[in-house]
Amino acid sequence: MSVTGRFTLLVAAGVVPVVLLGGGDAAIAWWALVGWLALAIGLGAVDLSFAASPRRLALTRELPDRLRLGETAASVLRVRNLGPRMLRATVRDGWQPSAGVVGPNRSAIAVPPGEVRRTTLELTPTRRGDRRTEAVTVRSFGPLRLWARQATLEAPGRIRVLPPFHSRMHLPSRITRLRELDGRTPMLIRGRGTEFDSLREYVRGDDVRSIDWRATARRADPEAPGSMRLMVRTWRPERDRRIVIVADTSRTAAARVADEPRLDTAFEASLLLAALATHAGDRIDFLAWDRRLRGRVHGASGPELLARMVDTMATIDAELVEADWSAVPAQVRRVTSHRALVVLLTTADSPGSARGLLSVLPQLTARHHVVVASVTDPGLAAAAGHRGELAEVYGAAAAERALLDAERVAAATHRLGATTVTATPHELPPALADHYLALKAAGRL
Repeated sequence: MSVTGRFTLLVAAGVVPVVLLGGGDAAIAWWALVGWLALAIGLGAVDLSFAASPRRLALTRELPDRLRLGETAASVLRVRNLGPRMLRATVRDGWQPSAGVVGPNRSAIAVPPGEVRRTTLELTPTRRGDRRTEAVTVRSFGPLRLWARQATLEAPGRIRVLPPFHSRMHLPSRITRLRELDGRTPMLIRGRGTEFDSLREYVRGDDVRSIDWRATARRADPEAPGSMRLMVRTWRPERDRRIVIVADTSRTAAARVADEPRLDTAFEASLLLAALATHAGDRIDFLAWDRRLRGRVHGASGPELLARMVDTMATIDAELVEADWSAVPAQVRRVTSHRALVVLLTTADSPGSARGLLSVLPQLTARHHVVVASVTDPGLAAAAGHRGELAEVYGAAAAERALLDAERVAAATHRLGATTVTATPHELPPALADHYLALKAAGRL
């Protein structure tokens, strides 16, 4: 049971009859007060007796199973009145704060006996993962709304918030470039790979190293008797290659750069690379790793690949532990025993945090082509250029030191046989996709 504001006002209004009836007599004033309180309590009890029981309700939910971070979804709660009395109630849906309820989460409803009413909340989640609600609190009022019955009923609900995949805006342009490499659009210059595709006549701009002299000798030019037509070989990038993406989910992935966690940037880059590589006909495996395997996507292709990847990524958050890089080569071997492109999405900006990574790079580069992709802080370059006040000079010195440390790690990575891709959070996904296309064009996969 709960007391409403109306009952409080009713009790407060008793000051008027107490003053009028009591006058200067304290005894009369006392009895007037007792009488008024008894009247108010009696009215409240009668009002409560006409309130519908909040426990005689059936609650059902209508929720989308998934939505992307930043999108808005409707949460519909259906309330069926199983009791004999009219239900006049306020319903509070207990969504967790990160579910992002738009507006108040309390709704006033009136449900006649045996009927159903719906309440709708708009949700704009602010975090990835499973956003949940476990219970609904119902406060049922009587006709006078003086007293109310209150109960908390179980009504579990869940909505999975997927990564937003903002970098998909870069996908059409990269697919166009991939088709140019693959020879599926008319171009004067064909992309080079290592798999022979077809023969065609030489046109200005073709690489002379692609001329097939044997085919030229067999192709006479009917327009010029005694002469031959130059024929060139066309190549297409390799297909059906293995790509293993390893996203670091250790403590360094929890840091925010440009107001975005490093882990979210790694997921964006992974999704764009996977989508592009799928169009190229390559096979992609995804691993999320710190000291244990946090998530894995293996054996999927086509639309199923991205669906499984975003579903796996949705519930993964960075762990405040150090990454165990010594176990990564074994994890890659479990995925494939063939040569592959191994993409490590991690933090490589200081010798201390990169020591474990550098120690295992020789094992990986001996069998695979390894790319280390990491986020750079755009604020460092800005801080290094401001040297007016004393505080700015100290900040510039710290920024320069951080930039030098990142360069040292990149140089050590190159010496160990791996390549690096570094960019700001918004530029890293397309930069990694461009690097993949460059490897395809050079036939290095």
